[in-house]
Amino acid sequence: MIALRLLVLFTAAAVAICVAGYLIGGDRRYLRWSVKILGYAGAAALVFFAILILERIA
Repeated sequence: MIALRLLVLFTAAAVAICVAGYLIGGDRRYLRWSVKILGYAGAAALVFFAILILERIA
């Protein structure tokens, strides 16, 4: 569970850094990276919770 919390913390930090890079430099690639990171994190969260639900059912 600690690893999951660290992963969420690092993901939030990466998104914040990318958004800050966009706001400071104005380069749109940082904004695209933040959206990609959020998408991958969302997909990983869906898989994680699906596994938890399947464990609960079985």
